[in-house]
Amino acid sequence: MDIEAAFQIVGEFGPYQKRAVTVLVLSQVYMACQSMLIVLVGYTPAYRIEQQNGVPSNQQELQQHVTFTENAESIVTEWFLIKQQAYKVSLAGSLFFTGLLVGNVVFGPLSDKIGRRPVYLTGLFFEVLFGYVTAFAPSYEVFAASRLLVGLMNGGIGLVCFVLTQEYVGKSYWAMTGTLTSIIFAVGIVVFGALGYFIRPWRTLATVANSSGVLIFLLSITLPESPRWLYSQGRTERAEEVLRYVALRNGNNANNLILHRVGATKPGNHSTRQTGVLQLAMHPVLRLRTMVLMYVWYACSLVYYGLTLGASETSGSRFVNVAMYGLVELPAYPLCIYFINKNWAGRRKSMACFLCLAGSACLCTMFIPEDTGTLLSITSFALVGKLMVSAAFNIAYVYTSELYPTVIRNAGLGVCSMSCRVGGILAPFVPSMRALHTSMPFTVFCLSGLSAGCLGLLLPETLNRPAAETLEDLSSPIHSRVLEGKALLYEDDKRKSNYQ
Repeated sequence: MDIEAAFQIVGEFGPYQKRAVTVLVLSQVYMACQSMLIVLVGYTPAYRIEQQNGVPSNQQELQQHVTFTENAESIVTEWFLIKQQAYKVSLAGSLFFTGLLVGNVVFGPLSDKIGRRPVYLTGLFFEVLFGYVTAFAPSYEVFAASRLLVGLMNGGIGLVCFVLTQEYVGKSYWAMTGTLTSIIFAVGIVVFGALGYFIRPWRTLATVANSSGVLIFLLSITLPESPRWLYSQGRTERAEEVLRYVALRNGNNANNLILHRVGATKPGNHSTRQTGVLQLAMHPVLRLRTMVLMYVWYACSLVYYGLTLGASETSGSRFVNVAMYGLVELPAYPLCIYFINKNWAGRRKSMACFLCLAGSACLCTMFIPEDTGTLLSITSFALVGKLMVSAAFNIAYVYTSELYPTVIRNAGLGVCSMSCRVGGILAPFVPSMRALHTSMPFTVFCLSGLSAGCLGLLLPETLNRPAAETLEDLSSPIHSRVLEGKALLYEDDKRKSNYQ
């Protein structure tokens, strides 16, 4: 039997898989805290400069004449990151996203090669370690370097963690587990906002937020290797052992479970063992898909993080604003589950529509006066845009994992996440475009959302279609569609040739 038939015997989402997925999705709380850390620890409180003998000429003189008038502790107050040094706060945030980019590129193909479990556990261990370096950093330079390293690990394990939540369960539950991952990440943003409210010293906040990773690591040690990855690598005996173990914990009998061999174990066939990022550029089906998906992920990230990281600049309590930008995501995910499983909507149309709606919401902000106090305010439309792009981002994760075969799924997700992190790196600097015009940031978000939504319509639908396991599976009519338009033209030509 193949892997999908095996999950029918083992149980697509039994008690053991529920516990394993729970551990993995709880790690999203930890990752969300690390992603949002700079929003609160990099807060710039109100201050005044006492100019007794003219303007201070250097940083040391500036520190002697600066008085912070707001009771707040952050890296800004400790290292006086104001005036000419203010850019270092945004730089620390961009370094984190740079680490995410590199982590996606390195960890994705690595987990396809040596396995999901060892990469996930190793990355989580070092992320917790570097997280404590952040909390106890003696200088800004050490702090910035630790944020780069935390981002490196966060990007890698976040990707592998998402893939594991999919590969532990049957394909019919992929949309649910993928959506649940995004929901808990949003909850993690809310939790971080609450922690920031009760824990004001930035070092204590960083320590408490990082300590949850220790618990997640201890719970993750017992997780098995992905049976889908083992099967795709031709290690069928080991895959059978994992599946029988899962079946036993689910209370099902799978003693007669026997998987048939896949292409990776055939003599002389090394293509599926040597898959990687290069295959994404060389394979005709994957090449165009990857180009479209990379832009979609870039746009999702730019709009998502651009709106989220701007929470501290919104009027009102910064802690409430952070929590609000997390809470507004929660309604998006039930909408995702509903739409992406409907035949008339599916993955492709749902993702495209949510992206276009996010761009339209950002477009509406350009016609609203800044000082309005009604419900139709800039903040309201920004929150609507955040809700819509959150839905699109979640669908992009689920949709992308279904468009790539198992043997190259992490590499594909890694490359898409790489372009996603480029958007994250640029996001902290988009608000500075207000210097050109007050509507420029939202113009960028609007154009990004609308263009990505239109391009997303070119991709093929994956709803109710079996997942590809190997590159050879892409040669079948079900999986060989490169783009939706090309597929329809191909089918029309085939029908005409058969008629003739």
